[in-house]
Amino acid sequence: MSSDLSQEPTSGSATPESTAPESPTQDQASPYFQAPVRIIEPDKPLPDLSMDKLSAPLQAVIRGNGWSDLMLVQKKASPYILNAQDIIVQSKTGSGKTGAFVLPLLEVIEKTHKAPQVLIMTPTRELALQVYEEVVKFGDPMGISSVAVYGGVAYGPQLDAFKRGVQIVVGTPGRLLDHIINGNLKLTSIRDLVLDEADELLSMGFYPDMKRIHGMLPRDRCTYLFSATMPVNVKRLAQEFMRAPKFLSLCPTDISVSNMEHIYYVCEPTDKDKTLLRLIEQENPESAIIFCNTRRDTSYVHEYLRARGLKVGLISGEVNQKQRQKVMKDLKNNEIRFLVATDVAARGIDIQGLTHVFMYDHPDDPEVYVHRAGRTARAGASGQAISVVGLVEEIALKNTAAKFDIPFAKKTLKAEKELADIVRERTTVYLEQEFRLLKQNDLAGATRMVPLLESLISSEDEKQVLGMMLHKFYWTRFTGLSEPLARDDEEPSDGPPAR
Repeated sequence: MSSDLSQEPTSGSATPESTAPESPTQDQASPYFQAPVRIIEPDKPLPDLSMDKLSAPLQAVIRGNGWSDLMLVQKKASPYILNAQDIIVQSKTGSGKTGAFVLPLLEVIEKTHKAPQVLIMTPTRELALQVYEEVVKFGDPMGISSVAVYGGVAYGPQLDAFKRGVQIVVGTPGRLLDHIINGNLKLTSIRDLVLDEADELLSMGFYPDMKRIHGMLPRDRCTYLFSATMPVNVKRLAQEFMRAPKFLSLCPTDISVSNMEHIYYVCEPTDKDKTLLRLIEQENPESAIIFCNTRRDTSYVHEYLRARGLKVGLISGEVNQKQRQKVMKDLKNNEIRFLVATDVAARGIDIQGLTHVFMYDHPDDPEVYVHRAGRTARAGASGQAISVVGLVEEIALKNTAAKFDIPFAKKTLKAEKELADIVRERTTVYLEQEFRLLKQNDLAGATRMVPLLESLISSEDEKQVLGMMLHKFYWTRFTGLSEPLARDDEEPSDGPPAR
């Protein structure tokens, strides 16, 4: 890894710049463009790309779509792609990042070679379609062919596209891997790999599929990683997939560009446990410490999460040294994913790769918050500190923010529909992974179940049964346990501690 990635908050140039949209058709309504941007560039930045530097055919297509100029991220990121330099781009949604990799890649496609040359991985079907539509909009007039590949739909149209010959493939890792294994998609001609929304790719559970695809790609290729956030697991992904990447960040100045993100959610005190569980499902952290103020709270939270199938350990003043050492070993060996702890018990804990710290209670002493948050973002890595607070605690949190100049961001939980969409996407990932394992065995017995499946689908009541079975499958895969121990709406026997 080059210093461009490991030192992004301080390396290269960092200058504020307005991002008012220069084309009225490009994301003008996006909140991203309502604030200035702090730009962090590589040590030796390449000159910005201007429209007149593009080929005449591409300029004609761009202007034909109503663009009067390129957007900031396109001007800054495209030169590195045109010069075949691996680059990591941190840019928020709505910044025009899709064009930042689509436009330069269209310039370098060998049009006479009807084989896949560009592979773009996205975390969801919806994003795959959005990127594909951009590729079609600008690529089709130039005679460049493409296909969108994702799960949950029939294979036929995707197979037909591969037979006709495509030069750009956009898709989710699971379905891409299926086509690669089945010999439908050949990677020998891939020269450029794009990991779009890398943080979401990991959150969805695609890492195993991405690793397998990575092992099949040509070594002589370029890789471009785009991500709205830069947590430690994304940095680790960059180390595995990229060669000495440059780092470019374009974030609004009111968004912290430091290694640590400080986020909080306000809820009713009696709903803290449910809010914490929902955040865990929403964020899907690789590993995390959950801090509580009292032993009683640690015991309650530990039992609440354990009862729902999560792999969780406990450290408090009641845990002896031998048990404490075992819990720490289990956390470091990924035998457990979450650690619930009090501040006193957590002193001296040093865990590499910790991605999240959750504050179930805001501490009475503001300095304690700083120590808690410091358990992640260690050794130059990045992480998130997420607080769950009631209205009274929010006042204390704001006092902490003022005393230590901490840029807290207040957020709301994703709407039920948003979370349901994420769950369905993750379930598709898990089903695709399970299907590949099953294909190695004799599937003849499955044919006898097809008529039953068809009859279940035809009945609304039975669809609910199938839905419950799919939810159980999803939750056991999400938690990593063979069986969830309690329903989401069940409470531990003692109920939440009084507050």
